[in-house]
Amino acid sequence: MHLRTRLKHLALTGAALAVVTASLPGAAVADSGGRGHHPSDRGLSAVIRYTEYGVPHILAKDYANLGFGTGWAQAADQVCTLADGFLTVNGERSRHFGPDAATDGSLSSAATNLSSDLYFRGVRDAGTVEDLLATPPPAGPSRDLRELMRGWAAGYNAWLRKNPITDPACAGADWVRPVTALDVARRGFAVSVLGGQGRAVDGITAARPPAAPTGTPAEAPDPARTAAAARDLFAAENATMGSNAVAFSGATTANGRGLLLGNPHYPWQGGRRFWQSQQTIPGELNVSGASLLGTTVVNIGFNDKVAWSHTVATGVPLNLHQLTLAPGDPTSYLVDGRTERMTPRTVTVPVKDGAPVTRTQWWTRYGPVVGGLGPQLPLPWTTTTAYALNDPNAVNLRGSDTALGFGKARSTQDIADTLKRTQGLPWVNTIAADSSGHSLFTQAQVLPRITDELDRRCSTPLGRATYPSSGVAVLDGSRSDCALGSDPDAVQAGVFGPARMPVLRDTPYVENSNDSAWLTNADRPLTGYERIFGTVATQRSLRTRGGVEDVAAMAERGRLTVADLQRQQFANRAPAGDLAAADAAEGCATALPGDPEVCRVIGAWDRTVDTDSRGALLFDRFWRKFTAAVKPADRWKVPFSPADPVRTPHTLDTAAPGFAKALADAAAELRAAGIPLDAPLGAHQFVVRNGQRIPVSGGTESLGIWNKTESVWDAAGGGYVEVAHGTSHVQAVGWDGGRCPVARTLLAYSQSSNPASPHHSDQTRLYAGERWVTSRFCEKDILRSPALRVVVVRG
Repeated sequence: MHLRTRLKHLALTGAALAVVTASLPGAAVADSGGRGHHPSDRGLSAVIRYTEYGVPHILAKDYANLGFGTGWAQAADQVCTLADGFLTVNGERSRHFGPDAATDGSLSSAATNLSSDLYFRGVRDAGTVEDLLATPPPAGPSRDLRELMRGWAAGYNAWLRKNPITDPACAGADWVRPVTALDVARRGFAVSVLGGQGRAVDGITAARPPAAPTGTPAEAPDPARTAAAARDLFAAENATMGSNAVAFSGATTANGRGLLLGNPHYPWQGGRRFWQSQQTIPGELNVSGASLLGTTVVNIGFNDKVAWSHTVATGVPLNLHQLTLAPGDPTSYLVDGRTERMTPRTVTVPVKDGAPVTRTQWWTRYGPVVGGLGPQLPLPWTTTTAYALNDPNAVNLRGSDTALGFGKARSTQDIADTLKRTQGLPWVNTIAADSSGHSLFTQAQVLPRITDELDRRCSTPLGRATYPSSGVAVLDGSRSDCALGSDPDAVQAGVFGPARMPVLRDTPYVENSNDSAWLTNADRPLTGYERIFGTVATQRSLRTRGGVEDVAAMAERGRLTVADLQRQQFANRAPAGDLAAADAAEGCATALPGDPEVCRVIGAWDRTVDTDSRGALLFDRFWRKFTAAVKPADRWKVPFSPADPVRTPHTLDTAAPGFAKALADAAAELRAAGIPLDAPLGAHQFVVRNGQRIPVSGGTESLGIWNKTESVWDAAGGGYVEVAHGTSHVQAVGWDGGRCPVARTLLAYSQSSNPASPHHSDQTRLYAGERWVTSRFCEKDILRSPALRVVVVRG
């Protein structure tokens, strides 16, 4: 009997596990049971089959047991990173690390541990996540998801009890503790609100009512400055998360089936890393891909019929309400002339080597009062005005149900139906392809229901400046007729329903590189959506322009295979170089007449960012300085045209103030560091693992590189010494008519953050060599793995 068929009929008790593992030839079976039970994991078990590069294939009989195996396997690879995140969501960072230290930024924008703790303890004290867990589906999480979370916590705890921690980041630390299903849900909540309340943590925790009048009232925000700050805050080029994804329909492929290339750009360190696995419940679920750490499901992945990826969307998942305060009482506000009192939320945070800190946050019918959205966007609380933040994802714990539905999908139509049913994605687009040849793009986000009509009718003077420039609406909170309202097909009030969202199906290609939905396919521009989703007919980033050029040419060429996707990932073409290097080399002779080497190196550069590319480093340093000093409108002789959005703007304006200085400064910087101007990129763009340099290819957002690599520059250290964020989990997926998908994957920073692990840098070396992992999805391929190792895990 086939292994999967047998498991469908057998309960995965200890005896059944023995039967399963006995059927795995050549496997070294490690039984981790035998040390007693814990009430939360009694009777839970799973089989974990490890293949090359430490990828676990987790086999279980139901969702609780699948969660158990997943929690165990994640802990084995990432226990310190996970434990650190659980401190965050429980508001305990200050107790262990002190109040003034910085967080890793993975679960909120908080600048300090104290700010982070004040926010997350407030969430905990208010019972926010408990209320969401008690909400019936579809507005609340499904029973399957709750079982996954229960099992995940039990698996994580079981691993902690039964294994020593060898990662020096937390070995022997008293803050590595058991967790509960509620902790897992709190982590999911933090991910959901990253683009809303999580972006405003400092503003929420620092907001204070004004003191008694002093004769010098606080100034209202300047609309123009605030609009510019909001635009910068939400600009893709300033983000630490982004992505590329493209799906090709069967009209473009060699066999009429779909293809998908997913290339998310995420941080290389900390709690927003991806982790690879395959999750299998026979007859119920069989999905492979990557999970954000601490989540119970595959967030980006594929099965035997469909593949999907996400890109960070331009939809703004928050809005502001400008409050008119009651005369003489800055903690009360007016709605239709009636006074409403704010709700104080007093939070106390334990602090290492100090007295506990107590602060009060102020909440309104719209959400918390905020003193700003980051240091560059202050929103002063005066005696007459305050600002409240609305984040619809603060009542959304459905994102993992969306991912779970994707894992069970059989087509792109199922992907769309899952999005319609769960409505759980807070800040990403979805791009998908299936084995029948269909392609799909949809910007199905949980967004505040800010229509352009509502903006025109209800925006304050500040909102009339911020909304067109950034999509951040500032509505008049004193009027009940300015409430967000509801769409009939939305699962929660105050958000857009699926019918209002940008969608494109079955075009030869759909592509997104973190611009709006407008140029998803350059021949079929998407229009008609509200401004909060993103812009239409505006200049695209160089990464979008280069990506559309590349994938449109691929679709036009046709006969595409998975190998073509792999070539695209590492083409390493620099669109900025194609547009500007020749002009820069020509203008260089006039700008730097006494330094012909600079002109020669830039002119000879091959316009790629491969590790052996000479001149790429010099051009990159020049381009960063040039774009920082010169406004976008002043960089090009031929301006942007909505009629030709992929090819414009173009022709570098070498007479622009700042051009000559940027060239001279870039050359001087490299020479001062002892770096030859024509040094190969890989000699100075690298990561260090276990004391060894690993050169990496790729390039920056400003250069427009598909294979994005944003590194920390340290001239004294030899160049770009560490990747901060960029290419993370890559998947190139297709189908050939057989039972198994044709999939190649790559986790750029490897599975484990533990330097003692054999899987701390193995895939990083693959990434450096532009080599891929052949995914083992079907049972026959898992069992044939020469690296096969089987672990039976029990509660």
